[in-house]
Amino acid sequence: MAVTDLFLRQATLARSLRLLSEFRFEQRDPARFYGALAEDTALMVADLWRGAHQGTPSGRTVLDVGGGPGYFADAFAAHGLSYIGVEPDPREMHAAPSSGGTAGTFVRASGLALPFADDSVDICLSSNVAEHVARPWQLGAEMLRVTRPGGLAVLSYTVWLGPFGGHEMGLTHYFGGARAAARYTRKHGHPPKNNYGSSLFEVSAADGLEWATATGTLIAAFPRYHPRWAWPMTRLPVLREFLVSNLVLVLQPT
Repeated sequence: MAVTDLFLRQATLARSLRLLSEFRFEQRDPARFYGALAEDTALMVADLWRGAHQGTPSGRTVLDVGGGPGYFADAFAAHGLSYIGVEPDPREMHAAPSSGGTAGTFVRASGLALPFADDSVDICLSSNVAEHVARPWQLGAEMLRVTRPGGLAVLSYTVWLGPFGGHEMGLTHYFGGARAAARYTRKHGHPPKNNYGSSLFEVSAADGLEWATATGTLIAAFPRYHPRWAWPMTRLPVLREFLVSNLVLVLQPT
C-alpha cells in the first residue's frame, strides 16, 4: 500500500468544495474555519500514517509546528494522538476561545530551532507555516531532526503563485508582494497580518520538491485541497506553481 492510498479516497471534489466554502469564514468566524481545517488535517495525517504503517496512529505523538491556538489539538485528540503544539507568537496561542487547546501540550518556541531531542516524536506536522518564515527549509530540516526513524514529517504550505499565495491580500500578489502589501495598507489603514517580506514570503512548489528530494526522505507529494484526479498536476513544472495552491510533502526519515 502506498502512503497516500487511504487519503486518496477522501480527496473528492465534494471535499474540495466544502473546504473552499469554509475559507470565506477565516476572518469573521475563525473557530468555524480552523475547526473544519483541523478535522480535515487530522484525518489526512491519520490516513497517511495508516498508509505507511498499515496500523492506527492511536497513541502516537504528533508535534504540530505553528499549531496556533488549539483547534488542531482537539481534532488530533479525537483521533487518539498525543498532541504537542509549538507556536512562537503568544497572541496566536491565546487567540481561540478558552475551551480550545485543552487536549494537548503547548510550547512557545520557534520552528527554526525546535526545543526537542532528535528522534523524539512519531509525527511532525507543519500546516501552512513554511510561507511565513524566511528560511522554510530550515524549518523542514528541524522537522526531520525531531521525527523518529520510520515516522512521518508532513510539511504543507501555500504556494506563492497559487490563487491563495497572497492570503488576505487576494489576487493582488500577482502584481508583486510589496505592491500588494502597500495597496492593502492604503485600503484598510493597517498592514496585512500576513505582510510580505516580514510574515509572508515567496515559496515555490519547485523549491519545496527540490529540497525534499535532496533529503532522500520524500515518499509523497500532492496538492492538499484538490480532488484526486487533479493530483498529477504536481508533476508539471511551471504549471504547478499556479495550479497547486497548497503542496504537501510527506517525508519518512530512516
